[in-house]
Amino acid sequence: MKPVTRIHSRTAVLADENIDTDRIIPARFLTTTTREGLGRLCFHDWRYQADGSDNPAFPLNQPQAQSCAILVAGQNFGCGSSREHAPWALLDYGIQAVLCSELADIFRNNALKNGLLAITVSEGEHRWLLEHPGSELAIDVRGEFIELPDGGRIAFQLEPFARHCLLHGVDQLGYLLQHADAITRYEQQHQEQVA
Repeated sequence: MKPVTRIHSRTAVLADENIDTDRIIPARFLTTTTREGLGRLCFHDWRYQADGSDNPAFPLNQPQAQSCAILVAGQNFGCGSSREHAPWALLDYGIQAVLCSELADIFRNNALKNGLLAITVSEGEHRWLLEHPGSELAIDVRGEFIELPDGGRIAFQLEPFARHCLLHGVDQLGYLLQHADAITRYEQQHQEQVA
């Protein structure tokens, strides 16, 4: 994982509500354990037409949504079954942050564990973001705020451990491995005390 400290991008908007993980990446594509290449499968059934060509009606296929790293999603984004492939696909597609007034808890946790910034904002802030696609935003993970085009800020909170992992570019296993020496010393001391 790469450290996530600051994201600066225009926003792309998917205003539909209740976009579930099967819509993010259909279950038939969950046969891999690698992340590479999942971006082309992201929103597959919505993004492509039956002949494999781009669906011109899909919002992220619009020219103004190209290269946007911040996705403003409709309420209850990421609902449905738990699958790490959903954040993997979004990250491989180029999305680095998802902003919404309500994110499914399991999706949010999976996203943060995999380096995808998943932020909840108030309903009023969410409405403004939905109504202003293409807005230039800067997300500061250390400061826990989103800077708006007019210089205003939206504060957000991340669970401290998730924030630490994002800022240092480690997942849960990587965090534990950073403390391997201390864990080994503790185990040795504990074994000596028992013996």
